Amino acid sequence: MSENEEFIYESIFNQVRMGFLAIEEIKESVLEEIEDNDFDNQISEEWANKIIEKEFEKLVAESKNWIKPTDTEKLITAFEELCKMNIIALHSAGYTTGDGEYEVVEVERSLRNQGIKSDGYCFYHEQDLARAIVPENPSLMIAFQKIDNSDEGITLEVGRKVVEILEKNGFQINWDKSATRKLEIVNFSWKKLYNASSEDLLDYEKVVRIMIK
Repeated sequence: MSENEEFIYESIFNQVRMGFLAIEEIKESVLEEIEDNDFDNQISEEWANKIIEKEFEKLVAESKNWIKPTDTEKLITAFEELCKMNIIALHSAGYTTGDGEYEVVEVERSLRNQGIKSDGYCFYHEQDLARAIVPENPSLMIAFQKIDNSDEGITLEVGRKVVEILEKNGFQINWDKSATRKLEIVNFSWKKLYNASSEDLLDYEKVVRIMIK
């Protein structure tokens, strides 16, 4: 593969493995990426579609041997528990930490419209998730804090609560107990196959509904 083909292949691999998009949506996304990067004369739509279909079929085959519950399923359970504890917990919140913080503020705004103020938040973003789908030494970084907070003690308390719930759900956590460092779920292997009828982890209004209850 050429350097540009490798770039597009990595994008395809990540989008298929993350499991948030239907195969047709991935095809549209990748075609836009090819056009945006001016790769049209080097990479054909046919080539990209074949790679997408091949990677999806490979993931389907692998999924038949996944041990349940998967790390992804355990994380979903942990995040729902955190929401019930009044801590906003978001899956794949944007592409960067800044994106994740923006999404958290939007959820907090919805909560406050319902007369609720969260006790903290945690999330991982797409770049974090990309490190959880690699075959070698996968892990997942989790950001945490409380909105409008500058008290280190409060930040640490949020971190401790998140660690407690993650460990309760079977995860091993690497954290130096610093208010400025993310938590790391070590040996975390993301396993998710897109299914139109499966839970939409990017539905942050569901987070609001859980926390209101």
